[in-house]
Amino acid sequence: MNCMLWNFYGLPMVHPGSTLLVTINSVGLALELIYITIFFIYAQRNGRLKVTGFLFMEFVVMTALVSFTLKFYDNHGQRSTLVGIFCVVINILMYASPLTIMKKVIITKSVKYMPFCLSLATFLNGAIWVLYATVDIFDLFVLIASSVGVLSGVLQLILYACYYKAVPTLQVDDHHEKPADLQISVAVVDEEKA
Repeated sequence: MNCMLWNFYGLPMVHPGSTLLVTINSVGLALELIYITIFFIYAQRNGRLKVTGFLFMEFVVMTALVSFTLKFYDNHGQRSTLVGIFCVVINILMYASPLTIMKKVIITKSVKYMPFCLSLATFLNGAIWVLYATVDIFDLFVLIASSVGVLSGVLQLILYACYYKAVPTLQVDDHHEKPADLQISVAVVDEEKA
């Protein structure tokens, strides 16, 4: 959804002069489509149904936004503002999604749940877009969204630096007991009853 929104934002009918924005997000959208295709090939039926539902919701939201924007807003400034706000909100949600993982890192004092490369990529991606928003044609919406990405990446990298050598104090895992451990404890309980 992020790439679709930024593609729409960068179109000449919404925000003229954003060829680079459209080009890069078109590549991102193509990569997402390849990823989704691979997912559909290998996923189980329930997973495919769930993703199909999300894709349908994204399609409905994008169709409504495009229709509303082009029908009710006559000039580039109004269109850029409306679509830009949507882009910023979606980007903030995207960059805020690692907050739950960051909480888990703090609780467990372990970075095994937060890959370093992903944190670094988040920071670098945000930093590059901040440069684009300030160097080329100043774009407030790209700047706000990218600044949130830089902040998220910096926070993740700081957490990584703090906890990458730390000894985990608590393992937070949904399936931390092995089935064999459960069988042994049941066998011990059965022996005590006998």
